[in-house]
Parts: sequence; C-alpha cells; structure tokens
Amino acid sequence: MGNTKRHIKPWEELTIADDYMFKLVMGHPHICKRLIEKILKIRIKHLTYLEDEKTLKARYDGKGIRLDVYVEGDNTIYEIEMQVRDYGDKEMAYRARYYQAMIDVEALPAGTRHYNKLKRSYIIFICPFDMFDKKRHMYTFRSICIQDKSIELDDGSAKIFLCAGGTMDDVSPDIKAFLDYIKGLPVKDDFVSEIDEYIREVKTNKEERVSYMTFEMKMQEAREEGREEGREEMAINMALDMLRDNKPVEEISKYTKLPPERIQELPNDI
Repeated sequence: MGNTKRHIKPWEELTIADDYMFKLVMGHPHICKRLIEKILKIRIKHLTYLEDEKTLKARYDGKGIRLDVYVEGDNTIYEIEMQVRDYGDKEMAYRARYYQAMIDVEALPAGTRHYNKLKRSYIIFICPFDMFDKKRHMYTFRSICIQDKSIELDDGSAKIFLCAGGTMDDVSPDIKAFLDYIKGLPVKDDFVSEIDEYIREVKTNKEERVSYMTFEMKMQEAREEGREEGREEMAINMALDMLRDNKPVEEISKYTKLPPERIQELPNDI
C-alpha cells in the first residue's frame, strides 16, 4: 500500500474557504458580527463568544464534534460553519439537526424544565458548493405545517445554507460578493476587502502559522491512529470468524498478522 498521509496545505495558501482560516476570521468580532448582519439583514448590538476560552483555538482539541463559531447576540445564538466537504444533502440535513441538539443542550440552564428559556438560534452553513440542485445561493429552513403551509411552528430555530455554487439572482450584492470570494473570484466589495486584509495580516503572524501546523500534524496523527484501529478491528473480526471455523492459532496469526497471544485472548464463547 502507498503512503496514505494527507498533504498539509501550506499556511500561505489558506483562504477563507479553508476551515481553519475561516475560524480565525470569524474570531474577529467585528467581521463575524457584520457577516451575520448581512446574512440575516438585521442589526446586532453586541456579540459574545460562548466557548469557555475566548479564542477559537480551544476548539481544536480533537474530542468529538465541536461547534465552530458559536456566538450570542441580542438573546439569540448564532452557530456558523464552513462546510468544506460536500457530504450530500441528506447528510448535511442530519448534521444541522445534530448541531441544533447540541446548541439546545448547551443553552438550556442545568436543571430547568422551562423550555421557553431556550434562546432563539440560527445555524448557518456556508458551502463552497451547490446544494439541493436548485442553484440557489441561500436556503432558509423553518418548521412549517405540511397540511397548512401558512402555519409555522415557531420554535425559535432556523437553519440557513449559503451556497457559493448557486447561480440565481437571489441574494444581496454584498452576500453575492462574499460567496464569490469564497470561490476565489476577484471581488470589489468593502466587506470582502476587510476580510482579505485581515487574512493577509494573520498570515504574517508566526505564532498563528505554528498553531496551524501543530493542529494539522495532530489531526494527521489522529487519522493515522484511526486507520490503525480500523485495521486491528478488521483483523480481530477475521480472527473470530476463523476461530468459529476451528482454524489453528498459527494459521489465524498468519492471515491476520495478529500475535498468537492476542488471538488466544479473544473470547472463547463464540
């Protein structure tokens, strides 16, 4: 088998469409606030980052799924994700559902049974690709009654997909400029210029560069460990099948590459 290690993208080549850089950019309160305001066409007095430490670096701990850009403003929670990979419409829908559950559990005070204490929330997925095959730049989902679509279940939540792969004239010029910027197209827009300038500034920060390389190497190691665990699990399953067929330990070891003592430790009540 060849080398399966993933190539680490050079720090200098990162763009807003790269998950790591997107998180750094959204860590700038003014930029994050302006983006939310432009997407939702609202005004926000103040944003507060809800992670324990006031930095997005704390989210790169590799322990399960973490919400990326998790902020609160005007008693409303905003969760923003850059979806680098196109997992398919169904997977993305379930991912949004899972994130909603995480937000609600996090936001509800411990021990309370008053669900009206839940804050309003928006999950915003920014996608460098098209979704739903409808060529829209923006899809907003709320709970609507199937039998009477004039009735909305006002549960205080909404899910928005912003798609750079859209082609319709369905968003404001500044959002269109932002999505074009994600695609790497040349754009003349004040907000995009502010983002681009910030990225160029961040790239000159040696500490951020080291943080990025450290994170990528840790992720590489985690992926390698995951592959090793997967290979061992397959070998154990094969060994169990061969034990069921009363194959000798020496033969099992030959085909599974497991040590004989490891095979002997496997359950005998099979």
